[in-house]
Amino acid sequence: FFRPVPETVVAVTGTNGKTSTVEMTRQIWRLLGERSASIGTLGVTTSDESVSTGLTTPDIVTFLSNMTGLAREGVTHVAYEASSHGLSQYRNEGLRVAAGAFTNLSRDHRDYHADMEDHFAAKMRLSAEVAADGGTAVIWADDAWSPRAIETAHARGLRLLTVGEAGEGVRLISRRPGHLGQDLEIEWEGTRYQAALPLIGAYQAANALVAAGLVLATGGEPARVFDAVGRLQPVRGRLERAAITAAGAPVYIDYAHTPDALAAAIEALRPHCSGRLITVFGAGGDRDQGKRIPMGEVAASRSDLVIVTDDNPSGEDAAAIRAQVLQGAPGAREIGDRREGIQAVIAEAAAGDIVLVAGKGHEQGQIVGRGEAMQVVPFDDVAVARECAAQLSGASH
Repeated sequence: FFRPVPETVVAVTGTNGKTSTVEMTRQIWRLLGERSASIGTLGVTTSDESVSTGLTTPDIVTFLSNMTGLAREGVTHVAYEASSHGLSQYRNEGLRVAAGAFTNLSRDHRDYHADMEDHFAAKMRLSAEVAADGGTAVIWADDAWSPRAIETAHARGLRLLTVGEAGEGVRLISRRPGHLGQDLEIEWEGTRYQAALPLIGAYQAANALVAAGLVLATGGEPARVFDAVGRLQPVRGRLERAAITAAGAPVYIDYAHTPDALAAAIEALRPHCSGRLITVFGAGGDRDQGKRIPMGEVAASRSDLVIVTDDNPSGEDAAAIRAQVLQGAPGAREIGDRREGIQAVIAEAAAGDIVLVAGKGHEQGQIVGRGEAMQVVPFDDVAVARECAAQLSGASH
């Protein structure tokens, strides 16, 4: 029923990095001259616009109708996020998926998946069933779960393209952090390439290289692909620099809402910090409660100052959520109101400090209550950080 569809479709699964990887894949294709789009947490994104769908992987009717709409607009290349929910609920069926990527696996969605094995099995449907016969599995090789992801791809008979320091396809030879980016040396089929990635953080390099792997797997010319890596733009709410305070401290916004993702975001910023690394974060309500203490532990062990604030309390008591997080970060400061928390650290940050506001990333609202009592209060971390920085900068003059 839903025809036509774009000629080239790829998918990305994994706990962290899906959004950045599909968006970077779209960008690389665009830089290679292809009419491209991405579908995922940020909605449907083309070079002309971005339209929100509300879910990482939409229901199958919306998903397929979006694909047909894009094809009718002339889009030929699409990268989409294949969430574990979407895969386990068969929301991705019916298209020829030329390549499927696996980024990593860590604790998330324990309110849905029984355990890590169940979570992993859901993600592996991408290689085991959704990817086309004769298609390619692009696998980040430096994750603890990667060997098993490789086994799944082998068992299905897919072409294998591994990426990373342990990668045998796109091999990361070296990574040197700079002030506002990083220099990558990459090997592909015996040839070495240099790419000056204009984004900071090891995991941003990982996402960019998995995206490059997907483009190579679908016919991209290597020299042009790695040149395009050097021209990637930041992805909304993914280590996005929102503001610089009056004292000169940059404020970064990141969607990190799991212990592993929070650790990766803090570690990405640490090499660029000569003063204190200040982390502001909370935990969502009506979600996996087991990750709250570990998130507190990660923030406390890796940051110089931690502010525990509200994320999306949903139907839970916000103070009770903060109390759980604080069990893992007993030395942290508690500021329940998220705007007040952001304002406090922006006021306090000195030259050489870096501020990380984590948990909500691109989200435009704060969810309070559940059922009929649920409200979505307008709230955008990027906009709030900019407003607070501007107000405090004006007050200081």
